[in-house]
Amino acid sequence: MPSIYSTTVTSHGGRDGSVRSEDGVIDLKLVLPKELGGPGGAFANPEELFAAGYAACFHGALKLVAGKEKISMLHSIVTAKVGIGPNDAGGLSLEVDMTANIPGVTHEQAEELMRAAHTICPYSNATRGNIPVRLAVTTDASPAVALA
Repeated sequence: MPSIYSTTVTSHGGRDGSVRSEDGVIDLKLVLPKELGGPGGAFANPEELFAAGYAACFHGALKLVAGKEKISMLHSIVTAKVGIGPNDAGGLSLEVDMTANIPGVTHEQAEELMRAAHTICPYSNATRGNIPVRLAVTTDASPAVALA
């Protein structure tokens, strides 16, 4: 695969250290969340960074597929909830709940858009078959409905 963009981020100290991008745009201190034995608090952790990247990337994919259908995504919102927990191999694994609020469309249209975005999103392609990713949609103020 020929890359059309690449970036480099360097970690110093792992989960209790910092991360910095080569251009300095990202320059963050990291701490373990309380649930993993750390102090938690005012600094980021890798799961938050992953959730931010995945939500933004998925939202971009959603806007792309909606644009092809001439559907406005002006007020859409995408939320990624990333969980971490023990796996059967004695380590830890991730899971993701991806929810999109897409106002002005039917639930069926929203589900179709979510499925289409999930097929083209680079994060979805990277995680597919590796971790559980559950999709759900809302439209306007309706409650979230999980995709089957």
